Amino acid sequence: MSKQADLHPVDQVPPAAKTVVLSIQHVLAFYAGAVVVPLVIAGGLNLSAEHTIHLINADLFTCGIATIIQSVGFWKVGVRLPIIQGVTTTAISPIIAIGLAVTGPDGGVEGLPYIYGSIIIAGLFTFFAAPFFARIIRFFPQVVIGTVLATMGITLLGVSAGDIINRVDEMNPPQPIAMKSIAYAAGTLLIIILVQRFFKGFMGTISVLLGLVIGTGVAVALGDASFAQVGSSEWLGVTTPFYFGWPKFALTGAISMIIVMIITMVETTGDVFAAGEIVGRRITKAHIASALRADGLSTTLGGVLNSFPYTCFAQNVGLVRLTRVKSRWVVAAAGVVMIILGIIPKAGAIVAAIPGPVLGGASLALFANVALVGIQMLSKVDLHDARNAVIVTTSLGLAMLVSFKPDVASVFPPWAQIFFASGVTLGSITAIVLNFLFFHVGTQSGRDVTTSTRGHAIGLEEVNAMNRDQFVTTFSPLFNDQTWPLEIAWDARPFADVQELRSAIQEAVLTANPDRQDALIRDYPDMEELLLSNEEEAAAISRDIGSLALEHMNDSEQEQVREISRQYREKFDLPFVACLTTMDSRQQIIDKGVRRLENSVAQERIVALSEVVEIANDRFAIMLANANPIRSAWARKFEQLN
Repeated sequence: MSKQADLHPVDQVPPAAKTVVLSIQHVLAFYAGAVVVPLVIAGGLNLSAEHTIHLINADLFTCGIATIIQSVGFWKVGVRLPIIQGVTTTAISPIIAIGLAVTGPDGGVEGLPYIYGSIIIAGLFTFFAAPFFARIIRFFPQVVIGTVLATMGITLLGVSAGDIINRVDEMNPPQPIAMKSIAYAAGTLLIIILVQRFFKGFMGTISVLLGLVIGTGVAVALGDASFAQVGSSEWLGVTTPFYFGWPKFALTGAISMIIVMIITMVETTGDVFAAGEIVGRRITKAHIASALRADGLSTTLGGVLNSFPYTCFAQNVGLVRLTRVKSRWVVAAAGVVMIILGIIPKAGAIVAAIPGPVLGGASLALFANVALVGIQMLSKVDLHDARNAVIVTTSLGLAMLVSFKPDVASVFPPWAQIFFASGVTLGSITAIVLNFLFFHVGTQSGRDVTTSTRGHAIGLEEVNAMNRDQFVTTFSPLFNDQTWPLEIAWDARPFADVQELRSAIQEAVLTANPDRQDALIRDYPDMEELLLSNEEEAAAISRDIGSLALEHMNDSEQEQVREISRQYREKFDLPFVACLTTMDSRQQIIDKGVRRLENSVAQERIVALSEVVEIANDRFAIMLANANPIRSAWARKFEQLN
């Protein structure tokens, strides 16, 4: 026992019985999200029930292996944290597009070798690109990732619609859309909504699974679904490498899957940071590289073992927070459970028996959430910047054009059709290319950044040539007294453009150790101190325009601010710090404080750091405006309209 107590909670091994129960809970939390992917892909490619069952079992089997690789790890592969690996929904639309580009609208297994060839190449790319990912992530800012995710979610809703309008009884010939099909889909969606509304914690995480189980149960009771295939399935069966034939390779298919993996690399990075925060382990570049290598290796194995691309499952990261069980060995045991399920064809047959409309109702909720994540990301993007607006509108417009009128692809040469066969592929490539064109090509790298004490403009070339002390002194106005983020950001030179400089400073704040982060937050004034000061005092406290733009608060509002600040300090042991904009009203600030008091301690630290980063962003914008007076004057003409 003493040896266990000396270990970090991540490395401790709970008692066997507890480990089994907790591992099964992890499997239940991830199960619906995992099996939906092969089900939807099989439906999109019009595969038979036998082939669908094989895909489900291959998925579960490889999920187990991938989870063990990520949580247990070896060499420089695997982050060794309690993280479940599952098939990414991001890959669904491109995979279906690759298959249908080969087979035509009728689908079939003939497209699978090309799919698996593309997956293998994308997996190898991810494995070898892992240590260099930090260098290319600047080409995938929020405007690109948000556009891609929004496009994916919206496009995938068409797949859900196809399942919903299916006949419930698939033994009969195709017939017009039946009200019964709509009822099953609506009922499944309603169950998911009600579970999320009235249940918290673990029950809330399995709302999709409950929707699928209850919806299928009702269909069986009414004679609209059958488990006959379960009886004829084998009890034991192991997926064999290249079951559908040796992989075949197409350049365009490989490119589309590499784009998918780059997006999942961003997602994995976020999940690893979240997991590290939950278990109390500082995440370094080495951890990120190890996690991404595991993604790449697992994805390559997926191409070999008839499965799909892999990434970290965020819902299971949330389950770790919920249960407070931080042991990675619980997750490794969950991987063993998945492998066992993956070699039992009857388990896959049970899943394959889910009626199309029930699956459509559940996947509608899942895919709409993918779109929501993209929209949330875009809400943080400055869409007043015409460049960002062009990236979003052009990418979404072209993606929807291809989604609504897929025949557009037929006018292009065969080698190029795969780019236009999927709205996701076309939208993603458009967003990446336009972002590169607008933000990384031309004179952007030569733009002035700030001014010297003598008033002359300082460009990026001069910034890159600065020593550490000069750099810290030049950009010290971005922070108060704590300037260590600038010392860290200096190591990231040379900066190719202004955005890369800004990103280096942001990452320095967000990836530092907790003690430094807390010291940085405490270096900012509490909202009570700032908002209840007169103009002269506020000007001495803060150098930010937003903090000086508020009207005088009445007695009731002042008391609310004092009470929020008091409760905030008691709960979080930090000052209530917020980035104020010229558009913030008194009530908005109070409402924001009330909402933030509901956060957990871990979540609020992230929120507070984000506010500090936003303050630095505003100050950086002031620097840019002062260094570029013509551009600044033009922008201020529009600010006067507010």
